[in-house]
Amino acid sequence: MAKIKIKQIGSPIRRPESQKKILIGLGLGKMNRVVELEDTAEVRGAIAKLPHMVAVID
Repeated sequence: MAKIKIKQIGSPIRRPESQKKILIGLGLGKMNRVVELEDTAEVRGAIAKLPHMVAVID
C-alpha cells in the first residue's frame, strides 16, 4: 500500500483536546516532526480535520 509523509506545522498549544488527540494518533506532537504512514481513509480523515496543523509532504 502507498505511504504518505505528514509534517506537523502547527502547535497544539491552546487547541481543543480532540485536536491534540488526533495529532498523537498520527504519531505527531512536536513541531516539525515528520512521520510516514499508510495512505488510508482513516489517515486522510485525520489530516482533513487538522489542515491548519499538518501538511502532506510529497
